[in-house]
Amino acid sequence: MKSHYRVVVIGGGVVGTSVLYHLAKFGWTDVVMLERRRLASGSSWHAAGGIHALNADPNMAALQAYTIDLLSEIEKESGQNIGLHMTGGLTLAGTPERWEWLQANYRIFQSIGIDDCELLTPQEAQKRCPIMSTDGVLGAMWADREGYIDTTGTVQAYATAARKRGAEYYEDTKVEDLIQTADGWQVVTDKGTITCEHVVNAAGLWAKQVGRMAGIELPVSPLKHHYLITDTVPEVAAADFEMPMTVDLEGFTYMRQDQKGILVGIYEVNHEHWAMDGAPWNYGEELFQEQLDRIENELTLGFERYPSIQDVGIKTWVNGAFTFSPDGNPLVGPVPGKRGYWCACAVMAGFLQGGGVGKTLAEWMIHGEPEADAWPMDVARYGKYAENKRYIRETTGQFYSRRFVMTYPNEQLPAGRPLKMAPAHDAMTEAGCKWGVSWDLEVPLYFAPKGFEETPTLKRSNAHDIVAEECKVIREGAGLLDITGFSRYEVTGPNAETWLDRIMASRLPATGRARLAPMLAETGRLKGDLTVLNWGDDTWWIMGSYYLRAWHMRWFDDHMMEGVSIRDLGEEYCGFAVVGPKSQAVVEKLAEQDISGLKFMGCGDFDIGLVRARVARMSVTGEKGYEINCRMGDHVKLRRMLLDAGADVGIRECGFNAMLSTRLEKSFGIWSAEFTQLYTPGMTGMDRWIDWDKDFVGKQAALAERDGNGPDQIQVTLEVDALDADASGYEPVWANGERVGFVTSGGYGHYTGKSLAMALVDRDKAAVGTELSVHVVGVERPARVIAPSPHDPEGKAMRA
Repeated sequence: MKSHYRVVVIGGGVVGTSVLYHLAKFGWTDVVMLERRRLASGSSWHAAGGIHALNADPNMAALQAYTIDLLSEIEKESGQNIGLHMTGGLTLAGTPERWEWLQANYRIFQSIGIDDCELLTPQEAQKRCPIMSTDGVLGAMWADREGYIDTTGTVQAYATAARKRGAEYYEDTKVEDLIQTADGWQVVTDKGTITCEHVVNAAGLWAKQVGRMAGIELPVSPLKHHYLITDTVPEVAAADFEMPMTVDLEGFTYMRQDQKGILVGIYEVNHEHWAMDGAPWNYGEELFQEQLDRIENELTLGFERYPSIQDVGIKTWVNGAFTFSPDGNPLVGPVPGKRGYWCACAVMAGFLQGGGVGKTLAEWMIHGEPEADAWPMDVARYGKYAENKRYIRETTGQFYSRRFVMTYPNEQLPAGRPLKMAPAHDAMTEAGCKWGVSWDLEVPLYFAPKGFEETPTLKRSNAHDIVAEECKVIREGAGLLDITGFSRYEVTGPNAETWLDRIMASRLPATGRARLAPMLAETGRLKGDLTVLNWGDDTWWIMGSYYLRAWHMRWFDDHMMEGVSIRDLGEEYCGFAVVGPKSQAVVEKLAEQDISGLKFMGCGDFDIGLVRARVARMSVTGEKGYEINCRMGDHVKLRRMLLDAGADVGIRECGFNAMLSTRLEKSFGIWSAEFTQLYTPGMTGMDRWIDWDKDFVGKQAALAERDGNGPDQIQVTLEVDALDADASGYEPVWANGERVGFVTSGGYGHYTGKSLAMALVDRDKAAVGTELSVHVVGVERPARVIAPSPHDPEGKAMRA
C-alpha cells in the first residue's frame, strides 16, 4: 500500500468495489479501496441479491437497467462466477389503482428505452410462476431482465475486475480519521496515513461515522429487513425452469428461487431502525434474531401468495440491516463545502443500483459531470435541515414502511413535516391553505373550504374545480401567491458583474432590470433556468427553484472567483406575488413610489405600506404581476396589507397548483421537467436567451450544437384529447405506432379548457398541427402539436 493515491475509496461492499472498478475503467488507476474487514462484510453479504427493472423513478429505473446489463460483463472480465440467474420477473397488481399505475409505468419504461416488458393477465402470470396464487391479482408486468445473483461473488467480481485494470484494494484496513488539507485529504488508517486528492464514502452501514470524520452529518440510517429461505418445495423441484423474480406489491413481499426452495423477502410496515449513529465497528457477518411478531401480517400474505410453502420448513431466516436515505435513493456526488469529498452511500439496493452508482460517480469525478441526470441521487438534494435525527428517523421509516405502498402524485406524506413554515403559515392555514413541501419548506398548493380533504388519485382529483377558480382569478382579477418557495442568492463584490457575465449564458440586465438567464455546464448542458436581477446598488440577485438551494450553491462555489461574494438568502427573504390584470391596482394602493413606472422585467426598491421591499415586475403565470420580496419578519404584515388593499377588486389567495396550470398555458418550462442537466439550450428553447457575442461557461459546446445539425429532439406543446386524467411526465409520445418522444410535464389548462403537455419530440414531428398520441395513465389518447403559449401567445398581458 502506497502513501499517496489520487482517490481513496472507503468501503469494500458492492458500491465501493463498483466505484473502484469504474474509476479504473475510465482511466484513473492510481486509486485504492480500503475495507476495514473483508470484502462484502457489511450489508452486501446478506443481501437477497434480487435484480429487477421496476422503479417508480424513471431515472433510477435507467440506473438499474445499466447495472443489470453490466453484470455479465463484470463476470466475464473478472473470471469470477457471480451466480447470475436471469429468470425474468413479475410485478403483481392487486388493486384497480395499482393496475392502472402498473400500466402507466409500463408506458413510462418504453419512454426511457426499457422495451423488454409486457403486461399480463393473472392467468398468464401464473403460467410463468406456477407456485403463485392469483387470488386478488388483477394483472402483472413481466420484464425479461430480472433475476438474482450471488452477492459475495459479485463483490469479488467488481474488485477483481478493478484490480485487473490497475486499481488496488486492501482488506483488514480500518479508516480511523479523515483530515482535510489544502491539497486534498489525509486518510488515517490502522496501517498508516495515506494522502489523496479525493475521498469516497462508500462505507454503507458505517457511512454515518465516515461522514462525521469529515464534519459531515449525512441523512442516512440503517433499518432491519427480513427474508426467509424455505426447504425444498416439491413444485419448484419438479419444474424444468426457475421461478421468476416476483414482487407482490399488495403483499409487501418479493420472491425468488433459491436452489430447490424459494426466498421470500418482506418490507415490514412496522419498521425498526438500528444503530442510527452507524453500525459498531466490530459488526460484520452477524444477523439479528427474526422478529415474527413484527412481520406476522406480511408473512401471512406471503404464505397465501405461495401456498406450496405452507407445507415445507424454513431453512434460513435473515434479519439484517441496510442503510436508507429519506427518500430511499442513494446519496451520491460531491458534498457541498467539502472539496474532494464524495458520497456513494445509502444505496439500499446495492446489487441493483451499484453499477450505475459507480459509473455515475466515476464520470462525475473524472469528467466534471455524469452522463445521466444524477439529481435523483445527488447528495445536494438535501440541506442542513436533513441532518436532524428525528427528521432522518421519520423519513427513512416512512420510506421503508411504504416501500411497496401505493403513492399518488397528489398525495402529501407527513414524515419530517411541517418543518420550515413561512411566517404567515398559520394565517394562511386558517384561510384554507393546503400545503405541499419543497425541500424543507411548506408551500401552498391551493385554498379550500373548511373541512375539505383531497382524495389521492392518478387522475384529476376532487381539488380540480378549486384550482380552476384560482386560475380564473389569476387570469381575470388579482391572485395572491406566497413566494417564500423561490430561491434567492445575493451576489456582491468588485468582480460580481464579471463573474455573473461568465457563469450566465445570457446578457446581464441593465440597472433596475431583470433577465432570464440560462446557466450551462462546460459540456453545454443546462445547469439552471435562473433569473438575474440588477438592483442598481452594486447588488445582484439570482432567483430560481427553492429545492435546488444546496445544488446551486455548490455549483456557484465550485466556479467562484476572487472579488465575489455570494450569499443564500433563503433564511432571510420571503414574499408574495400579486398576479393578474388587476394586480397593479392592488400594489399601487400601497406603494409610496410610482409603481406604474415599473415596466415588465423591471425591479427596484419600494415602500409597500410599512414594508421596505424589493419588487420585480414579472410572473410565472404569464399575467401582469409583481413579485414583492421582503424580510421574513415582514411576511405577515405584507400579506395583511395586500389582502386589505385588494379587497375591492376581489383579490384571492392562490397556490402553486394554479401557478403550474397557468404556466403550462404559457408553455413556460420548469426545472426537473422541461429543463434538466441532461438537456441542452437547443433542445429546450433556452438558446433564445443566450448572448452569443460574449464568453461564458459552456459556450464552445453550445456553439457546436447551434452550428451543427442541432438537437435530435426539441420541446413542443401538445394539446391532448384527455378524458379524466392528464399527462404528468415521461409518458411516451407516438406517431403512427412509432415512439417519437416523451412528455416532460403536463396538466390541465383550466383557463383554456385544454389538457396540455410539454414534450421532447423528434424534430421532424415538431411542426404545429402534427398529429400524435400520448399515453395518459396507461391509455393512449390523441394529441397534436400546437403553437407555444395557447393563452395570450403575444404576451400582451405580461407587458400591459
